[in-house]
Amino acid sequence: MCGRYAAGRGPEELVGLFGVQKWEPEETLAPDYNVAPTKQVHVILERPLKDSGDPAPVRQLRTVKWGLVPSWAKSPEGAARMINARAETVHEKPSFRRAFAARRCIVPADGYFEWVTGAEERELEEKGRKKRPRKQPYFVTPADGSVFAMAGLYEFWRDRTLPDDHPLAWWATCTVITTEAETGPLGVAPADGPRTLAEIHPRMPLMLTPDRWDEWLDPAHTDPAGLRSLLVPPPEGLMRAYPVATAVSNVRNNGPELLTELEAPEEGTLF
Repeated sequence: MCGRYAAGRGPEELVGLFGVQKWEPEETLAPDYNVAPTKQVHVILERPLKDSGDPAPVRQLRTVKWGLVPSWAKSPEGAARMINARAETVHEKPSFRRAFAARRCIVPADGYFEWVTGAEERELEEKGRKKRPRKQPYFVTPADGSVFAMAGLYEFWRDRTLPDDHPLAWWATCTVITTEAETGPLGVAPADGPRTLAEIHPRMPLMLTPDRWDEWLDPAHTDPAGLRSLLVPPPEGLMRAYPVATAVSNVRNNGPELLTELEAPEEGTLF
């Protein structure tokens, strides 16, 4: 799954990286090194500009809330449960299939956080002990320092309790698509710890390589089979993973220090 990620790149950098043609400076978000569900996040999408009269899609940098609310939902209460969509079933699930066909986006990140349970804590669990396991967080990021372009979907939901001209009458939300974690060797593995992403967690965000960005974002591309072919995980060996401080486990902590690499997992959280 993807339940926390880092987004430290500014809008100007994202505009250049993704060839964005339109963005609103007032929607600019500050760098966020501990992005959690229901937060506002940047996404890249293509759609006609509102009130422009031109039906041609324009690549835009937009701000949406992480946690998808389907257009048909009676309320937004389930958004926190819709942060991820499985690549294997996204085309058929009622909550995602309409967005998959017409409202796809890229969620840019520096990388994502995932937690593994320490060996000693796993032994306690296996013996039936009730002690809550202490988990070591790892940061997973492209080994070459490039952007982690997570495949995503976006939706619009109308709050019928508010008038049309109310600024909160429409919700814009998104979800991140996940896939099975790689079982091949990491591009750069930690000296002491997991050797593959699957050893950290069985799922991971699906990263789109640059050669897939245009086709994924194109709203004219609606063929389910063709779209599903884009959801193949990237080649193995592109990622690195390293241990970071358990401070990231508290969503109130936020800063670039959360990405600092530890020489070894924290005491009590050995892999």
